[in-house]
Amino acid sequence: MATSQKHRDFVAEPMGDKPVGCLAGIGEVLGKKLEDEGFDKAYVVLGQFLVLKKNEDLFREWLRKTFGANARQSRDCFVCLQEWCNAFL
Repeated sequence: MATSQKHRDFVAEPMGDKPVGCLAGIGEVLGKKLEDEGFDKAYVVLGQFLVLKKNEDLFREWLRKTFGANARQSRDCFVCLQEWCNAFL
């Protein structure tokens, strides 16, 4: 599976204080929904990813049911966080 430039940029360096919109799969509309619920930073979404034990099904279902993400958005975000964790944790 090819990854986007956004994905490659995110995975290439520590997360720091990046906004949620820097995550692959999170565009302007979905990013606004996440921000409105307190998920304003990429590390907050990472926290939820870790709470869900890096489980793909649980994380993608959470994004879809809670924020209306589509299948591609949820997959891209999951893979982005998974690869970031593999590189930095």
